[in-house]
Order: sequence, then C-alpha cells, then structure tokens
Amino acid sequence: MKPAPFEYHAPATAAQAAALLAELGEEAKVIAGGQSLMPMLILRLAVFEHLVDLRRAGELRGIEQRADSVWIGAGTTHAAVGRSDEIRRSVPLLSRATPLIGHFQIRNRGTIGGSLAHADAAAEYPAVALTLDAQFETLSPRGRRTVPATEFFTGMWSTDLAADELLTGIEFPIRRGRCGYAIEEFARRSGDFAVAGAAVAVGIDADSRIDRCGIGLFGLGPTATRATATESEVIGHRVDTVAAQDVGHSATAGLNSVPADLHGCADYRRRIGAAMVARAWRRAVEEASND
Repeated sequence: MKPAPFEYHAPATAAQAAALLAELGEEAKVIAGGQSLMPMLILRLAVFEHLVDLRRAGELRGIEQRADSVWIGAGTTHAAVGRSDEIRRSVPLLSRATPLIGHFQIRNRGTIGGSLAHADAAAEYPAVALTLDAQFETLSPRGRRTVPATEFFTGMWSTDLAADELLTGIEFPIRRGRCGYAIEEFARRSGDFAVAGAAVAVGIDADSRIDRCGIGLFGLGPTATRATATESEVIGHRVDTVAAQDVGHSATAGLNSVPADLHGCADYRRRIGAAMVARAWRRAVEEASND
C-alpha cells in the first residue's frame, strides 16, 4: 500500500514548524525520522493532509551538558544518542536502552523526540524518561513550556502535546553518588518491540540504604508507567534485605490493563514483566553497590 496523498512542508526552524502546526490544525502531523509514522501512513492506519518535516530545523539536534543535567534535542537520532560519550557517562540508562531499539537502520533514522512523542507503550525511551524523571521542553505559538515525564504520557499513543505544539528537547538529570542502572526486555526476536520490559534506577546511601528508586515498565499497559508503590516500599531499606523477586512481583501485581494479544495473554506478560523487573533490579543494585 501507499500513503494517502498529503502536502509536504519543510520549515527551517522550530518556530516555523510550530506556526505551521497552529495554522494547519489537527490535519497536520509532525514527522522527524519517520520510523514510527511512515509504516502507519503506508498501511493507512493514519491519514493526515499535511506532514511537517523537522529535518531542516538544526536547532532540534544536539546533546548539551548543563550544570546538573543533559539536554538532548528532540531531533537527535537514536544512533547519535548511542554514540555519545557524554550520555554514556551522565545518563547511562539512556545509553544502555538505545541498542535495544529496533535495528541499526532504524536507529540511524529514528529520533528520540519522535519515539517519545509517538508514545508507544512497548518502546524503551518512554519508560527510561519516566524512570529518570526527565523533563520535556515544548514549543507552540503560545510560547515554551516544560512538562515532567510523569505528566507527558497520557494514554495509548497519546501525550500531553497540543495539536499546535512541538517537542523540542528532553532534559535528563545527572545523578550523583552511589547509583546503578539497568534495563531488561523480552522480545521474540532481536529488534522487535518488547513483549515486556523494565528499567530500574537505584541509589543507595553510605549505609547501603536505598535513598532513590525509579522503576519504569513498558509493554505492560496502554502506556509506559512507573511502579510508584513499589518504589515507595523499598526506599529506606538496606539494599541487601530487598529480594529482587519480591520487587518484580510487587511492581507488576497492581497492573490492571496488561494487554493480551497474539504474543501472549495478560498473565503471561505480567509474569514476564516481573522477571524483567527482577533482572534489572539485580543488575542496578550490583552496580550501585560497587560504585
């Protein structure tokens, strides 16, 4: 199949792109790498009268270290994120998640902003952004605003972005002290979307007590989510008294919208998810303990 006819726009700046979105309304769609959108257009699962291509807007690409954070332009490709020494040092969980995204062709074209704005429930970056308390920067003709990751994902393929609003960058905080990070996912083939996966970020104090915890889940609901109840349960405990298996069961026990499809029933996905949380927890704790 071929996409339905559309009018192509290639603004030179983010401001021009936002103005176009405001002018064209809901009949317009932003395209960056096109790795998620193009298959949907080709299969006519999505139809738009206008595509606003962001590739000419160079200000949307790049990686910048700030005082206590790393800023990544929304148009930065997955491959650039994966190659970045700065991200490897300062946001290691993001660096470790990148090789799990599709295949290298997809990573060369796909962008971090495209992945986050597409908000696929089984994608890695939304769960990582939630786990690390990332901040999303947006632009519209009404101005700029910052949205916490916890408020950005609103449902299946749905975000807090308004029709005239553009995701311009993502800011990840740099964690100090004894920290560990891990991401685990189960997919039927390398490069496939995960059946279930988990990202864990854990920090421990000088007495080996857990003082910070983030657990992000993907493939286990209509959108990526955080296991906030489990995070609260483990805070303050000595890390060697918390069993990884218990963390996995706790993080997935309360999920009530686990998908059931040809890849597995909801109970199967929940059990896989618990195992992924437990694996990620062990690796993150080991790293934090050796820090």
